[in-house]
Amino acid sequence: MTGTNLASGLADAQAMTQDDIVARRLMRRATYASLVTALTLVTIKTIAALMTGSVSVLSSLLDSLLDMAASVVTLVAVRHALVPADREHRFGHGKVEALAALAQSAFITGSAVFLMVEVIGRFSAPAPVTHSWVGIGVMLISIAATIVLVIYQRHVVRKTRSLAIHSDSAHYLGDLSANVAVIVAVLLTAQLGWLYADPVIATAVAVYIVWMAWGVARGALDMLMDRELSDADRQKIKALALADPRVCAVHDMRTRSAGRQYFIQMHIEMDGHLSLTQAHEIADAAEARVLEAFPGSEVIVHQDPDDIVEVSPSFA
Repeated sequence: MTGTNLASGLADAQAMTQDDIVARRLMRRATYASLVTALTLVTIKTIAALMTGSVSVLSSLLDSLLDMAASVVTLVAVRHALVPADREHRFGHGKVEALAALAQSAFITGSAVFLMVEVIGRFSAPAPVTHSWVGIGVMLISIAATIVLVIYQRHVVRKTRSLAIHSDSAHYLGDLSANVAVIVAVLLTAQLGWLYADPVIATAVAVYIVWMAWGVARGALDMLMDRELSDADRQKIKALALADPRVCAVHDMRTRSAGRQYFIQMHIEMDGHLSLTQAHEIADAAEARVLEAFPGSEVIVHQDPDDIVEVSPSFA
């Protein structure tokens, strides 16, 4: 490697390190913001549930309790996921984010089951809602706080691709719809006397919670099972490798993710009469193009002569 290339490589490494530092800071702040928000909402919703006697408000309280538990799990998971790779974990600790997401989905499903137990009892003995203005006020505060948190979490996810933060944001986003539903339930029960509106809407909230839990679990399982990146991303990687006309073809591409890091492997075919130095330079340039498009990734490019036939899996 020439002096110029060495300097360029060091500059890239320094820039990548700075990006990583920023990402770590954002992820930690997002977990703290989530925990503080959940704790605040649990406090005010507990007061509202006791004052109103609404099972819909109770459903929102249970959801916030699970949010708080999930936020604690996310905080611990993110702190562990940010630990650098070591001798026993050469690929880093990113997959702990997927484990945290699975735990979150279990928490969320558990809250839906507990809520349905309460709803069944309320269907057999519907009760009026008291102090409805308290319930509505608390729900409006919850909506405002949740919107601010979700906007910040989405910003962090765009910068870091953190699955744990994305999962945390997903169920807070679900809370927005649930909080609106609770307001409707309280108004229908308190103002119009529709006593069954409260348990009916609480049931709808429970079903929605389960649906959100499945979405979180599916994303976590994809990461744990090393699911390939999207077809669009794979086509982009292939196009970047083929951007050099000396690269004849790309085969045996394998991709996966662990936390916020992508792992990309591929074979590129070139003229077999090129020197080893030329082939190495072409492969390095291909890696650089992919890294520019997917910062922080680990990219491995293997060089093959174009006149050698290799047996590769059809899906690769």
